[in-house]
Amino acid sequence: MHAPQEPAIEMSRTASIAAAISAIAVVGVGISLSIPLLALELESRGVSRTLIGINTAVAGVATVATAPFVPLLVRRMGVRLLLTLSIAITAATLLAFKAIPSFPVWFPLRFVFGATLCILFAVSEFWINAVAPPGRRGLIMGIYATALSIGAALGPIILSVTGTTGWPPYVAGAVVLCLGAIPILLANGMAPKIQDGEHHGVMAFLRKSPTALLAALVFGAIETSVMSFLPLYGVRLGLPDSGASLLLTVAVLGNVAFQIPLGLVSDRVDRRLVLLTCATVGAIGAGVLPLMSVGGWDFLVTVFIATGIAGSLYTVGLAHLGARFHGAALAAANAAFVMLYSVGLIIGPPLAGAGMDAYDPYGFAYVIAAMLGGYAVVVAIRYGVARAAGATAGRP
Repeated sequence: MHAPQEPAIEMSRTASIAAAISAIAVVGVGISLSIPLLALELESRGVSRTLIGINTAVAGVATVATAPFVPLLVRRMGVRLLLTLSIAITAATLLAFKAIPSFPVWFPLRFVFGATLCILFAVSEFWINAVAPPGRRGLIMGIYATALSIGAALGPIILSVTGTTGWPPYVAGAVVLCLGAIPILLANGMAPKIQDGEHHGVMAFLRKSPTALLAALVFGAIETSVMSFLPLYGVRLGLPDSGASLLLTVAVLGNVAFQIPLGLVSDRVDRRLVLLTCATVGAIGAGVLPLMSVGGWDFLVTVFIATGIAGSLYTVGLAHLGARFHGAALAAANAAFVMLYSVGLIIGPPLAGAGMDAYDPYGFAYVIAAMLGGYAVVVAIRYGVARAAGATAGRP
C-alpha cells in the first residue's frame, strides 16, 4: 500500500540534497571571491600586511565563537530561514566593506562576516547529513565537497572578469551569494527539523567522536598550510612563480578528484579505516617530498595524490559524523566539526611557517607529515580500542 509513496519520498530527498549542495556551492564562489578581494582592498588603502592578517583572522575567531550557538539557532529559526537570513547578512556585509572606508569598522564587519559563514557551513552540512540515505552518505558528502571545491575555484575566475577595483566585484559577490538562497527557498518542506526540547553541547562531541572532529582540525590546518606555503616551497627550491603556482593548482585538482571516489569507498568500508588510510598516505606523501626533485613529474604526482587523499579527511569525517548522530545531536556535531576546522585554519599556517623557518624549506613538508602522522596514530589507537571492546563484548 505504501510502495507508491517510495519514489515520491526519494525524489523529495534528492531535491532536498540538491538544494543544500547547490546553495553551498554558490556560497563557495562568493567566499573565494571575497577573501582575496578584501585583502587587495585593504592593501590599496595603505593598510599594513600585519593588520590585514589580523583583520582576516577575526573571521576565524568569529567562527569559533559562533559555532556553539548554531544548534540553538537552528532549533529556534529552522534551517531554511536561518540559511536565507545568513546569506542576506553575508551579502550585505560584503557590500558594507566597500561602502565603509574606516578600517576600525572592518573588524566588527569581519566578525559578522565570519559568523554568518560559520552558520552557512554548519547548517548546510547538517542538512545534507540529516537527509542523506545511510548507504550513500559518503557519496553525497563527496559530491558536496566536490561542488564546494569547484565553486571555490570559480571565485577567482569571476574576480578576473570584474577586476579588483571599484564596486563591480563587490556587487558580483553579493549577487552570487544571494543566488544561493534560491534553492533554499524552493526547498519548502524539505529541510530537516530539530525538536524544541533537544539540547546538545558542541564540545562534548570532541569526547564522543574525536576521530571525526580531529579530521576537521587536521584538514583545516593542512589546507591553509598548503595554500599558504606550497607555492613558497616551490620558489625556495628554484621554481619560477608560474611553476610554484602550478603546484597549488595540482593540489587543488587532487582535492577535487578524490572526494567522490573516497566517499564511495567510505560507504562500503569502515570509515575509520578510510580516515586512517587517508592520513597515512598523506603523511608518507608529504614525508617523501623533500627527497624528490621539485620540477619532476614524480613530485607533481606525489602532490596530486597526497593532497587529494589527505583532503578527503573532511568528506569522510563528515560522513562518519552523520552515521553516528541524528537530530539535534547531529546539528551540534556539525557545529563542532566546523569549529575544529576553523581552529585548524588558525593554527596550521604558524606551525608550517615555523617548520619552514627551522629547516628551510623542507620543514614545511615535515610539519604536514607530522600533523597527518599524529592523526593517523590517534585513529589507529581509537580503532584498535573499539575493536578490542567489540571482541570482548561478543564473548560468551
